[in-house]
Amino acid sequence: MRKIILSILGLLLIVLSIFLAKKIVDSKKSYRPQAQKVVKTVFTQVVQNGTVPIVVPANGNLVAKNRVELYSEVQGVFRGGNKLFRPGQNYRKGATIIKIDSDEYAASVRSAKSNLFNLITSVMPDLRLDYPEVFSKWQAYLDDFDMSKSTPPLPEMSSDKEKFFISGRGILTSYYNIKNLEQRLSKYRIQAPFDGVLTEALVTEGTLVRSGQKLGEFIKTGIYELEVAVGKTYSDLLKVGELVELNDLDKTKTYSGKVTRINGRVDQTSQTIKAFIEVTDETLREGMYLEANLQAKEEENAIEIDRSLLLENDKIFVVRDSILDLIDVRPVYFTDKSVVLKDIPDGTNIMAKPLIGAYTGMAVQVFKDKSANEKG
Repeated sequence: MRKIILSILGLLLIVLSIFLAKKIVDSKKSYRPQAQKVVKTVFTQVVQNGTVPIVVPANGNLVAKNRVELYSEVQGVFRGGNKLFRPGQNYRKGATIIKIDSDEYAASVRSAKSNLFNLITSVMPDLRLDYPEVFSKWQAYLDDFDMSKSTPPLPEMSSDKEKFFISGRGILTSYYNIKNLEQRLSKYRIQAPFDGVLTEALVTEGTLVRSGQKLGEFIKTGIYELEVAVGKTYSDLLKVGELVELNDLDKTKTYSGKVTRINGRVDQTSQTIKAFIEVTDETLREGMYLEANLQAKEEENAIEIDRSLLLENDKIFVVRDSILDLIDVRPVYFTDKSVVLKDIPDGTNIMAKPLIGAYTGMAVQVFKDKSANEKG
């Protein structure tokens, strides 16, 4: 009997538990949050086609337009002058940059000049007797002959007889030998061909200089050339004499240059062509890095936008009735940050800034500048 009672009580408890559980479940109300539709804001611009200049960027290092590498054609000891032979030293045109000891060679030149003087002196009696009409000019030549100066040109010979007579005495041979020696003597002194500065000095005073040895480099300051590589696509658009805007690496200074030369050969490796831009400015220095903006051509009926807005290289987003859509475009020129497009009708409302997650058919709202509206 007891077992029956316990069984009945257990069954009642189970039924009661199920009933209570159902009540509790039914008493709970389920709330489903309604998904809110998010409409993103986009920046737009209205297309107004116009003329877009195609600017080809290029860069390079400045090189002095007038440069002289100093080499010795003679041998001797490098003698010091009024200025030290050091990089950064300025020289005026005609000033002596390098002077090599020439005392020994100069003595041999004076000896040869003395021999010429003696030769002419020895034929003077014969000239007085046989050619009295030319005696006076040869006498005047001897009177003006100075051992310390360059040998003056021989008197002009007016007849073949006079020429044969002078040549037969070895005077012509002696004269041209002396001029040859004097020409070589001048190589013991190197003069500045223009106003400039010494940029490299490979020897010092007292050094034994040998023939063919490089001594340094000398450049003219203020006039430089910038060698830039331009893509072959635009090489035929560049013209000699075209003005170019240049700026330094920090974009703090701007210079004006001019295209002076364009190479006629395309580099096979890079498929570029070399253009040379001349720039004049006393504040510039050789080796400075400059960037150039070459005006290649102008595209009519085109616009320029940020390159990140171009999709698949030929599509961009437009906004039509607050809905995004894609249209086809024709890019004609790319830079690192922008692209020039054509075939976009005037008045088209295009997206002006990239939108993350944008897709065709997406609902958007156009950003409106409140301050601008208040002013209006």
